[in-house]
Amino acid sequence: MDFFDFDNKYANLLTSSPVLRILATAVTIFIMVFLLRKLLRTFFSKASFIEARKVNTLEAMMYSLINYAAVLSFIFILLSEWIEIGRILAGAGVLGLIIGFGAQSLIKDFFSGLFLLYEKQLHKGDFITLNDKFHGTVEDIGLRFLKIREWSGKLLTISNGQINTIENYNFEHMRVIEHVTTTFNEDPRKVVSVLEEACVRLNEELHEYLLKDLKGDVVEPFQMYGMSSLNHEHRGYQYTVTGLVQDLVYWTASKETRYIIAEAMYDHQIAMAEQRVQLNANQDKDLL
Repeated sequence: MDFFDFDNKYANLLTSSPVLRILATAVTIFIMVFLLRKLLRTFFSKASFIEARKVNTLEAMMYSLINYAAVLSFIFILLSEWIEIGRILAGAGVLGLIIGFGAQSLIKDFFSGLFLLYEKQLHKGDFITLNDKFHGTVEDIGLRFLKIREWSGKLLTISNGQINTIENYNFEHMRVIEHVTTTFNEDPRKVVSVLEEACVRLNEELHEYLLKDLKGDVVEPFQMYGMSSLNHEHRGYQYTVTGLVQDLVYWTASKETRYIIAEAMYDHQIAMAEQRVQLNANQDKDLL
């Protein structure tokens, strides 16, 4: 009987003290969040049927959703200790409108985050360009904010509602496109021949970077696209070389492609176009 009396006294003390109720609620919410995160981690670690990048993205979004739900729940429980939330919500129409207008950006960020996940515009680990201005690797995707790590190491945090355009460089495949502009004095037949030889070398040395189908055949090898401009920026003829590569090695493939083309142009002594500044007679006199 003494044990039950102690248990009843403890329960009465817990229900009578607001501070103890709040502490108990905080501990309960913390334990629930911990268990949910652990459950999700276990599930995603065994979800071999989902692509690794999608698993990381879903996991980050679910963690963000759990954290926001836990914080909001605790705030409502905390306020309910001293304020009748139900009566206020039922009768405070004007206050609700004011809060609604104030929370427009929050709601916009929330739904933008959901659309990012639903429409599969990006995944955790993708290299992207945001709003034609910011370039970096997606480090975290939340319901309100997106974090990308720029090449310099700087971490950029931007609210989802401020995202207008996304250029994703890691979406199954990327096409390497390199332009070469020569002077007007270079024979186009010679240039095309040299670039075609360079494409043969590209396909041999960068074969592992090329995108392949299920049979292991190359989808689109490096090739001479042709002359893309007769008078590129009033400097010379422009030629273009293209090749379809795997998205994860795009930057390495592009770098190696430029180097091999530069070697080919140098070995055959093909002059590249240079920037020219033309001055009229009056300007020449001013300079003198």
